[in-house]
Amino acid sequence: MTEKILKLGIPAGSLQNATIELFSKAGFHIDDTERSYSPAIDDEQIRLVMLRAQEMSRYVEDGALDAGITGYDWIAENASDVVSVCELAYSKNTNKPTRWVLAVPEESKVTKPEDLRGCIVATELVNVTKKYFADKNIDVKVEFSWGATEVKARLVDAIVELTETGSSLQANNLRIVDTVITSTTRFIANKKAWQDKFKHGKIENIAILLNAAIDARNKVGLKLNVGKTDLEHVLKILPAERSPTVSSLADSDYVAIEVIIDSKVERSLVPALKRAGASGIITYPLNKVIH
Repeated sequence: MTEKILKLGIPAGSLQNATIELFSKAGFHIDDTERSYSPAIDDEQIRLVMLRAQEMSRYVEDGALDAGITGYDWIAENASDVVSVCELAYSKNTNKPTRWVLAVPEESKVTKPEDLRGCIVATELVNVTKKYFADKNIDVKVEFSWGATEVKARLVDAIVELTETGSSLQANNLRIVDTVITSTTRFIANKKAWQDKFKHGKIENIAILLNAAIDARNKVGLKLNVGKTDLEHVLKILPAERSPTVSSLADSDYVAIEVIIDSKVERSLVPALKRAGASGIITYPLNKVIH
């Protein structure tokens, strides 16, 4: 009988800590992450391999891995033929998409991509950058950069570099000219593995749990008690994605309400609920929210 094992790649480097934290929220404990390229996970049906995001889609396409987590940018760079299981809305610092941007020194006279015709552009994302300029019919020389690309911006004419907040570019006195590609984290699968009943089901289960953990990041649970005379008023000010749960209490004049809310409205909502007659108000963090 074939051993039922899912070979799963998780990204090393900038996404590593965020990925391990996400798996923890989803119910998977990963350890030995700093000492091993094959970290342990508390699921006997998963064998983890830690790889650079840049390489992940190649190994998934070739079948060395059944599934993996990487950025859309590297899937495009490698032109990998894989199954895109789902988008995972998380990154190194935020839940926002990252961008590869065309940037030049602040003192540069370049204001648009066309100004770089005949010039040299350095980047780690070579193939995507070549396609970007080719689509615009702009003839440039694209050179591979082995890292620290911001430093090279004054050695060549421009760079294409990854940014999430823009702070590194600003710190190096660089100016963004255009966005080359926008990228989000993707959960991808090998096409053959996706056709396997066990692996397909395992991958889908992981995707559901990871997305549930992501959805829970910006939400909190809310519990409160309210007198029936104030119930209608309280219900009107509750921003619920679905109708809140209303339960009877031992005191027949009161009910308990439980609901999930966006964490950003918690600080304004709780005082409003108190003024509306609610009591025993409790908020609590969530690990997973499954729609």
